[in-house]
Amino acid sequence: MSTLKRVYVTRQIPPEGLRILRESGQVQMDLWDSDDVPVPREELLRQVRGVDGLVCVLTEKIDTELLDAAGPNLKVLSTMSVGFDHLSLEELKKRGIRVGYTPDVLTDSVAELTVALLLATSRRLIEATHEAKTGGWGTWRTLWLCGHELANSTVGILGLGRIGVAIAERLAPFKVKKFIYADVAPRPELASVIGAEYVSFDELAERSDFLAICCALTPETKEICNKHLFSKMKNTSIFINTSRGGVVNQEDLYEALATGQIAGAGLDVTVPEPLPTDHPLFTLKNCVILPHIASASHTTRNAMSAMAANNLLQGLRGEPMIKELHP
Repeated sequence: MSTLKRVYVTRQIPPEGLRILRESGQVQMDLWDSDDVPVPREELLRQVRGVDGLVCVLTEKIDTELLDAAGPNLKVLSTMSVGFDHLSLEELKKRGIRVGYTPDVLTDSVAELTVALLLATSRRLIEATHEAKTGGWGTWRTLWLCGHELANSTVGILGLGRIGVAIAERLAPFKVKKFIYADVAPRPELASVIGAEYVSFDELAERSDFLAICCALTPETKEICNKHLFSKMKNTSIFINTSRGGVVNQEDLYEALATGQIAGAGLDVTVPEPLPTDHPLFTLKNCVILPHIASASHTTRNAMSAMAANNLLQGLRGEPMIKELHP
């Protein structure tokens, strides 16, 4: 009879993933049994000692300190996320630890939320709701709460991948005139799906009426959305970020919004997370901020937890994972 592998799960992940792990007959699982409070760092360092596998979420920093605490038994890490900027990939590679992640399954959910955030920002829905609730709704006025519509607009995408394409597919019925994108290199196969034109970074800023940020956070993209970008955008442009907060210089964004350099911004991601309630961005009517909920549908989160669980189990068996990172 094979020995059960010791596994630690850093969060009470959605039920489908937990069910798969419990019914696998392959692992002895310990769990931080909360979804509301992240596992304290000291507790995490204690719990990972000697484990064979680890399931984490994006709030846990998987670095040298944690890997040293885990020790040489750790062979598989599975993160319930598509992003991996919380992982020290170089250290994981050095130690021969396999890494699973959960792309693809959240594409639809993130694309839907991006469109919702774009519309809420461009049509000033949060402002409008506030006015209706607080007595601001008076006589009909010709320009009161006017926003910007998608019809005949140019939509720009920074980082054209599965999510960028899915966003464009959902926006196309709004009679968008043109899709353009910038990336490290042309992506002709993906671009052909939505009829998107490859342009330079500066041209993307200059031509976009709506700019959706869909790139991964890497050393090259850190704070790539800064005053250089905002200074080239139209004063009627809407900026939307559902990728990672670190790709935006938030001080520069605040300045662009406060001075009317751009018309509005919708953010699902920030630095830090949660964003302090006294942060200057919260004082702006033309900035809509959500608490990182792009993949927050029941279907998607359960699919992510199931993939994370299966990645872990397959990795522990020495089999190919459903989705594996190769640093």
